[in-house]
Amino acid sequence: MPELRNFTLNFGPQHPAAHGVLRMVLELDGEVVMRADPHIGLLHRATEKLAETKTWIQSVPYMDRLDYMSMMCNEHAYCMAIERLLQVEVPIRAQYIRVMFDEITRILNHLLWIGCHGLDVGAMTMVLYAFREREDLVDAYEAVSGARMHAAYYRPGGVYRDLPDRMAQYQESKWKSSAQIKPFNEARSGSLLDFLDDFASRFPKLLDEYETLLTDNRIWKQRLVDVAIVTPERALQRGFTGPMLRGSGIAWDLRKKQPYEVYDRVDFDIPVGKTGDSYDRYLVRMEEMRQSNRILKQCIDWLRQNPGPVMSDNHKVAPPDREAMKSNMEELIHHFKLCTEGMHVPEGEAYSAVEHPKGEFGIYIISDGANKPYRLKIRAPGYVHLSAMDEMARGHMLADVVTIIGSQDVVFGEIDR
Repeated sequence: MPELRNFTLNFGPQHPAAHGVLRMVLELDGEVVMRADPHIGLLHRATEKLAETKTWIQSVPYMDRLDYMSMMCNEHAYCMAIERLLQVEVPIRAQYIRVMFDEITRILNHLLWIGCHGLDVGAMTMVLYAFREREDLVDAYEAVSGARMHAAYYRPGGVYRDLPDRMAQYQESKWKSSAQIKPFNEARSGSLLDFLDDFASRFPKLLDEYETLLTDNRIWKQRLVDVAIVTPERALQRGFTGPMLRGSGIAWDLRKKQPYEVYDRVDFDIPVGKTGDSYDRYLVRMEEMRQSNRILKQCIDWLRQNPGPVMSDNHKVAPPDREAMKSNMEELIHHFKLCTEGMHVPEGEAYSAVEHPKGEFGIYIISDGANKPYRLKIRAPGYVHLSAMDEMARGHMLADVVTIIGSQDVVFGEIDR
């Protein structure tokens, strides 16, 4: 009788759950996974090397293209690392705007995650619900930056500009009459803060809709419960952060443990799981969206009552006032020098991390005093989580591999950085 052997299977990169850029070599005994070997490098962005050839400010848009579902959070870590070396104070209003958009970004990320995770395991309707809400939030991105995805809105020293006083409205066309577009414009008659306030008041009920569809759904629980259990001890040993760590029951969140900007002034809770399985990680992310909505409301209330500057007045990093340039030649020359040559950051090294939607996202920079980084290193949370794929998948069925990848919420722009 011939000897029975395990066989290997190329899982991806064509598989939709692998997002087109992950080759997973699976060793299978029937349909049981004996070994999972993730191969990366199919989407190599070279961001760290490119940053050495660009001025400090020119690298801000490259940050958007790392985890392209958590754009402003990436920018935030990069700007804070530069500010740490420059020892620049960020105006309090800019800090609140940053925190507000960090939480908008967290909701954006988790909405796309739940939509795609649902698709991965067969819940087809979920993505339609999630993208309905995402449309409102990418409109907020567009209102402040002009871009719906790669915003480049944060700057060392603050943010690009203050919040707009009015939202863009849908216009009548040959496809839509004024009566048809009227409901879509009801929340757009005021400022961006009015628009976001309307969203924040509606969002909890919409989250209830998601939970009605999924949380107690028998098929959803069969696909997620007890799949890829990670114990608290093992999660720490593997360097997990974010929902992957909190899903295992450890209440670690940089916004609470190492507060930055104004996170110590806002009220929110850290959701944690109990068993560390894929279902717990789902529940943690769902609750995180509710907590982000709480923070969003608090930021809106504060920003309404407290006008002020949104950019540092330190002219080493900030361009001069436009009115001043018209009457002062020195200011004009300084403006041209800053735009062409860029800022010079003092010699030294700094590490700055934010509580990114996927975990701890960190930027380590070394400056030699020039107008561009000597070295930039990115600490990407998804890279660490993907390294645990073999351990998480062993002993599970082939169909569970899709669930596990979805549970990790990996985006390859930051993994293949």
